Amino acid sequence: QVQLVESGGGLVQAGGSLRLSCAASGRTFSSYAMGWFRQAPGKEREFVATISTTGGTKYYANSVKGRFTISRDNAKNTVYLQMNSLKLEDTAVYYCAANEWGTTIAAHVYNYWGQGTQVTVSS
Repeated sequence: QVQLVESGGGLVQAGGSLRLSCAASGRTFSSYAMGWFRQAPGKEREFVATISTTGGTKYYANSVKGRFTISRDNAKNTVYLQMNSLKLEDTAVYYCAANEWGTTIAAHVYNYWGQGTQVTVSS
């Protein structure tokens, strides 16, 4: 079992930055590929970014490429999502997730999820 707890969400103006953190506890964090997903009101959950166990492989959704950066610190059992140049359309609940198989954009592959943290971008 892996427990995931996100933090760092909040209200920010368009063009601003936020850094989300996801702290993991339980089984060996470094064994899990990690991902960030988000869900806006009235929309389905969508992939944002994923990172491999070592951090050597990363993938991003086209909508955030060049603005968001995923990273991890296995010594701290934490994965991060640095979000820069935020846009109104980035407003959503952001979830981190873990899976034992590898980097993937497919939400159904992730078997552990956090409770989510709200990010609101204002004009």
